[in-house]
Amino acid sequence: MATKVCTFIMAGGKGERLFPLTRDRAKPAVPFGGIYRIIDFTLSNCINSGLRRIHILTQYKSISLDRHIRMGWSVFSGDLGEYIDIIPAQQRIDDRWYQGTADSIYQNIYSIEMEQPELVLILAGDHIYKMNYFEMVKFHRENNAEATVGVVELPKERASQLGVVETDDLSRVENFTEKPHHPKPLRDNPNLVYGSMGIYLFNTEVLKDELTLDARNTSSSHDFGKNVFPAMIKKGRRIFAYNFKDENKKEAKYWRDIGTIDAYYEANMDLVQVDPVFNLYDKEWPMRTYQEQCPPVKFVFAQEKSGGRLGIALDSLVSEGCIISGGRVQRSILSPNVRINSYVEVYDSILMEGVNVGRYSKIKRAIIDKDVFIPQNVEIGYDLHKDKKRFTVTESGIVVVAKGTKIE
Repeated sequence: MATKVCTFIMAGGKGERLFPLTRDRAKPAVPFGGIYRIIDFTLSNCINSGLRRIHILTQYKSISLDRHIRMGWSVFSGDLGEYIDIIPAQQRIDDRWYQGTADSIYQNIYSIEMEQPELVLILAGDHIYKMNYFEMVKFHRENNAEATVGVVELPKERASQLGVVETDDLSRVENFTEKPHHPKPLRDNPNLVYGSMGIYLFNTEVLKDELTLDARNTSSSHDFGKNVFPAMIKKGRRIFAYNFKDENKKEAKYWRDIGTIDAYYEANMDLVQVDPVFNLYDKEWPMRTYQEQCPPVKFVFAQEKSGGRLGIALDSLVSEGCIISGGRVQRSILSPNVRINSYVEVYDSILMEGVNVGRYSKIKRAIIDKDVFIPQNVEIGYDLHKDKKRFTVTESGIVVVAKGTKIE
């Protein structure tokens, strides 16, 4: 049954609110949780759902993403009709780049016509969650739907940040509004709304018809939430809302749109809790990624034998290839090949691949991007006024050091 579904993952977003982490890479390629890239979670959901015909649509600074997919996701059998294709923006329809989410699919409509699937599943490549997409496919078929939107229950206060879906008692969509200031809450809970997850499932012919009509509309911004779904609702199309069923096996549903630095930081910090709210260790729903060939993690120097030096990491994720040489790491995430030298203190921080922290330096509430060398006796996160002159600092006080920054 899954072979009748063709999947598109939209991975071309600039992620401007994640700058400077997106200065050199697309948002779906931003590292997350030590060894992963953000797109790995959507791709892992596809594999775990039995969906193995996948197109990834790229546009913005995609080299890092292309390399990651090529090296880490070559797990498909062409002999069985499986594939993962990276499709860059090609100006195939005219001389425009992608104008919106709907336009990105329309400009690749030839791929759909070549394959002739029964259903087309459209996913965002920049969210963190676990979901069995085939359960949504079953729901779509059972309701004889023409289109289905994945939704998640969210506090009403967050409505102005995303698309909000309103339904009747049978889950049929009555309204789809982007970022409303006065949303209509759920019938059974006035404090919640249905937020769009950026997950759309279409009958193929319906999708082709609606995209063609939208492409002809010169006043459209060619976006699914702003244009395509409202137009379909007016025509009485059978659109249903599928309420997110979480495969994370925790009390509260976990879905994160990490569109800002603060949201990105908080989602990473979720992982270092004693009982993390997002479970990376569930063998029944594994998260795949590319893993470089690195030596084991090494902790060196025991305090009583080394003049006060102690190599230790507590409540942290430490990736392969790291060396913690006489320094202390706590409530932090270290990507591969990070070096923590003697007498260093790292608290509540994210250090990406290849970061080297010199002796006696202190870091707290910071994100250090790849290939940054921090000299001896440097403090980051302790004097935000001073940090703002050198680095990016968010409203909540998270310090971000861009990739390859030279620190005096």
